[in-house]
Amino acid sequence: MFSLHGKIVAITGASGGIGEATARLLAERGAPVVLAARRSERIEAIAQDIREQGGRAATCVVDVTKAADLQHLVSTTIDQYGRIDVLVNNAGIAPISPLTDLDTESWSAMIDVNLRGTLNGIAAALPAFREQGSGHLVSIISVAGLSGVSPSMAVYAATKNAVRTVHEGLRTESTDGVVRTTAISPGYIRTDLAASMADPRIREQTRKNMDAMGIPPAAVARAVAFAIEQPGDVEIGEISVRPTVQA
Repeated sequence: MFSLHGKIVAITGASGGIGEATARLLAERGAPVVLAARRSERIEAIAQDIREQGGRAATCVVDVTKAADLQHLVSTTIDQYGRIDVLVNNAGIAPISPLTDLDTESWSAMIDVNLRGTLNGIAAALPAFREQGSGHLVSIISVAGLSGVSPSMAVYAATKNAVRTVHEGLRTESTDGVVRTTAISPGYIRTDLAASMADPRIREQTRKNMDAMGIPPAAVARAVAFAIEQPGDVEIGEISVRPTVQA
């Protein structure tokens, strides 16, 4: 195993689910972390718990749809720890519904959070990575769209696959060894993502699927840790993490 000790990691969407699990695991393995999310009280409570367990954690209130907030996250991380080694773009929403519902407000929200939020993170982190001479961008995407699009998930899958395309573009532009990229696509993970789903029938079915086959967020956190603990000349480009029983 390679070490995470001393790796400075900022994580968006860190107030619960995959983001919280990632922050806790990385801190446990020696990485100072900065938890970013809109819910200030929640991320501060998690950070305090990490500190009480012997880890190093700071917080930053962030709305990923606002480019200035991501710039603030990067500057806060550097001010706190001297550098930023990894940015984990984890914030995401899934207010999915059939296209025929014409829920254009939810379409825009998914584009703003899932796609634009990731782009805002890239725009904020890349200059710092370049100035430092190294950096790692990790984005939590989705298995949605990898093997066809499920009903009612067209826009959600489109935003996630757009992030996948952006990642591949960044990878091909970053062969000088300065910036590494990793795209991690979870399947059914036991999180509160269903709470953002607009259609009550879809929300209930998603919750049933999560209860029946979902695996813990820590499974994705371990994949994040695996990717970023590799030596600098090794890039883990893509990882899918899904329950063994998920089709």
